[in-house]
Formats: sequence, structure tokens, C-alpha cells
Amino acid sequence: MQAVTITQISPPELETLIEKTISKCLSNNKPTPTQTATDQLLTISQVAEFLSLSVPTVYGLVSRSAIPCMKKGKRLYFSKDEVSDWIKTGKKKTISELSAEADTYLLGQKKGGKI
Repeated sequence: MQAVTITQISPPELETLIEKTISKCLSNNKPTPTQTATDQLLTISQVAEFLSLSVPTVYGLVSRSAIPCMKKGKRLYFSKDEVSDWIKTGKKKTISELSAEADTYLLGQKKGGKI
């Protein structure tokens, strides 16, 4: 166990100590290159695996323009970020979210029932 020594620190010294500690913490938390990688492109088999769907099902979504994709030549490419966003657009709202939305709408109404 280390011995603890308590000394008086002037406000400027304390400020410098805090700034050094914060900058040290921030420099240790810099994202790695793998975390800041640009958007990843997926092939049709990769997107099928990502969505847990069969390849023919993904082709069906593409033909109905239901899923965001890009075509270069005969190949289809999918942005992983766009596919993730596409999945999130299908999220159903909870009862509390619907209630809050209804309350906001009703508060915006003018008296007398006219908009």
C-alpha cells in the first residue's frame, strides 16, 4: 500500500493538474483506425447473411426497390450503414412514444377543433 501525502495546491497548480489529467484521458480514448473506417460495402451474399435472409429474398427486395443498393455493371453493392438505417426505419413505436406524439399533436391544435 502506498503512503498518501496531502499537500496544499494553489489554484493555478490544481488547474494545470486537472488539464493534464483530462488531456491524458482524452488521448487514451482516441478511436482506432478500425473504429473510424469509412462505410463498408457488402455483396449480396454478405447482406443476406447480415440480414439473416436468403439471397433470393434479397434479390426480391432489390427488384421491388425496397432495400437501398447500388449497381455497377452486373454486380450489386450495399452500404452497411444504409442497410442498418433501412432496418431501423421499420421500427415500431412503443406505446409511450405514440402517446407522447399524440400529446404533442393535440397541444398544437387550436381551440374549436380547427387546424
